[in-house]
Amino acid sequence: MARSGIAVSCSLFVLLGGCIQRQVRAKSFPWSTYAYTRPVTPTILPAEPDSNDDPLADVTLEIAPPPSALVIARSAPSRPRVPVVNSSQNDSDSKPEVPQIAPQLTAAEANAAQRQTTQSLSVAERNIGSAEGKTLNAMQQDLASKVRSFMAEAHEAAKSGDWTRAKNAAKKAEVLSQELASAL
Repeated sequence: MARSGIAVSCSLFVLLGGCIQRQVRAKSFPWSTYAYTRPVTPTILPAEPDSNDDPLADVTLEIAPPPSALVIARSAPSRPRVPVVNSSQNDSDSKPEVPQIAPQLTAAEANAAQRQTTQSLSVAERNIGSAEGKTLNAMQQDLASKVRSFMAEAHEAAKSGDWTRAKNAAKKAEVLSQELASAL
């Protein structure tokens, strides 16, 4: 009974579905003719004869008056005027020295800073000397370059009497040189 019911329902589906080859399908749209089509313009209805009134007659446009030509608004302060210096007055083309701000050290502090600078520089020179003649990789060459630069800065600061800066630069050179020596 169940088999005959399934067989009947399947045959009904086939009969009601129709022939596959004869099914009506929509025609494809020829896109080549799409370029020649034009939109439909809406028709404009004629105005009613009794509505001759302008709908925007009572609307007013409020415009602010232009700013006065006498008042100039500035968003930034005016630039200061610098007097022009004649080239005959400034014969040398060298730049003036940049002022250095350094703390005033007592004599004991200056001696201690000088002693620490000398000690740090001697350690850095000894460590950088141990790297001479050896093949260094890129990182070690970079460290050696930085050590030499800090040593030069410390010597320059010592010549100018800035013992605080000299001590700091010498200490940096010492620390980097110890790192270089441990990497060898």
